[in-house]
Amino acid sequence: MIKSPLKVMDKENIRRAISRIAHEILEKNKGTKDLCMIGIRTRGAVLAERIKESIKQIEGVEIPSGILDITLYRDDLTLVATQPVVHETKISFDITDKKIILVDDVLFTGRTIRAALDAIIDFGRPASIQLAVLIDRGHRELPIRADYVGKNIPTSLNQVVEVILKESDNKADMVKIEDRDE
Repeated sequence: MIKSPLKVMDKENIRRAISRIAHEILEKNKGTKDLCMIGIRTRGAVLAERIKESIKQIEGVEIPSGILDITLYRDDLTLVATQPVVHETKISFDITDKKIILVDDVLFTGRTIRAALDAIIDFGRPASIQLAVLIDRGHRELPIRADYVGKNIPTSLNQVVEVILKESDNKADMVKIEDRDE
């Protein structure tokens, strides 16, 4: 049973978080040289595109970006579905010696990011991989941390964090937390 959700970010909060993340990326990397953006399908790809556009507005430079599908790299693939749906990965640039900014919506156990790291390495050997997430909710099962975080939201294990974005969900941007009975 789902109880009433708690809205923790609205459209404006998300916009500000993306702008801040873009500035932090530029500061840490001293500009856009060798910088690339890869978003984890689906909402990570949307957020990556928004961060890329924010960087373009700040620096006047368009950095390469791509979309990563991690379906076949998941360690829980057999638990997800008997016939998983694999979507296209779109990385049309050489990642060798590039500074990759990997983007996802919610950082939870770290298993999605581990799968994404495995997938990226199949494309080449980047100089570095940095992680940007809109929400870090804690509860890591692997030693993975984000370099850039829009908002830290402490949660319990019986809660679900839902990121809703206009481009992927056809609804107004928001982040909400729902309690689920066990």
